[in-house]
Amino acid sequence: MWTLRCDGGSRGNPGPGAFGFVLSDPEGREREAKGEYLGTVTNNVAEYRALIAGLEAAGRHGARSVRVVMDSELVIRQMTGEYRVKNEGLKPLHAEARRKAAAFADVSYQSVGREANERADRLVNEALDKVMGTESPR
Repeated sequence: MWTLRCDGGSRGNPGPGAFGFVLSDPEGREREAKGEYLGTVTNNVAEYRALIAGLEAAGRHGARSVRVVMDSELVIRQMTGEYRVKNEGLKPLHAEARRKAAAFADVSYQSVGREANERADRLVNEALDKVMGTESPR
């Protein structure tokens, strides 16, 4: 099973936002990592963008089974069907993420604390710092 660690964030909510993801193969080798600036978005939009971009990367690498690891409890619970998507702005992103996930034989979701998703979080902040010319607030 491949592992996809995703994170998204914004400085302000909404505010300048970015996503990051790290994709590792079944042997634990990092196969792709990316951070990308998104413009002005909410934290939840950035989290969904991270998931979508990461699932696209997993598909490009030929993954069939993916374990998604995120610190966004909201996105995890919406993707597993535990929570309904009430926010109109998130509905199209949720639908797109569901379509991407449906391309795999198996997708599981795991919610973790931010400290367990450090590399993806760092990619988010590096993308923001690059565009904003600032240091990450830590």
